Amino acid sequence: MRQTTPSPARPFELRYTVPAQDIDEQGRANNVAYVRWMNVVAIAHSAAVGFPWERFLEMGEMFVVRRHEIDYRLPAFLGDELLLRTWPTMMRAATAHRHHEIRRASDGALIASGMNVWAYVNITTGKPVRMPPAILDAFDPAKYA
Repeated sequence: MRQTTPSPARPFELRYTVPAQDIDEQGRANNVAYVRWMNVVAIAHSAAVGFPWERFLEMGEMFVVRRHEIDYRLPAFLGDELLLRTWPTMMRAATAHRHHEIRRASDGALIASGMNVWAYVNITTGKPVRMPPAILDAFDPAKYA
């Protein structure tokens, strides 16, 4: 199991209620839903700091995920209200790391933690490009410490 990065002082947070579509035959949230939740909160965070999808299209550049890591701690069930939390931890050249926590809102219990490795690429070619200063500033990990 990977070492969990400590929670920052100011993560981006989104409330989410587990819907029926996330529940598997065991009666709990399917592991694939956790990956989607990480993506949902990453997209919301990006929009909140001034980078909705439309802005990436205008720039001709975007982030694509290269790797997911998830440590599952507790199950999530239908109707559970979750706190999806995320924060950038590294931004360098064309690579970014984003950490995640999924907590149960009622008691703060850690449901899962994870990390994504993202590549910043040209939309047309798919080739990595250096992140521009506006991206580096918007997602500066120091803002979350």
